[in-house]
Amino acid sequence: MVLCPECENDLDVEEEEVDEGEVISCPECGTDFEVVTTNPLELKAVEEGYEDEEEEEVDEENEDGDYS
Repeated sequence: MVLCPECENDLDVEEEEVDEGEVISCPECGTDFEVVTTNPLELKAVEEGYEDEEEEEVDEENEDGDYS
């Protein structure tokens, strides 16, 4: 059982099934956490303005250098 570091609600996450760098959201308080280490499981709150790597790649693809 993994508890939210902010509100101590059960995050309903299997410790064996998460990977480093994965982002987990707390359904109770809405805080996003990044998995820092998996053994032991350590979570770090994601800062505001954080974008998932996939979102950043999409943004970069949309930049074509046309500034008109």
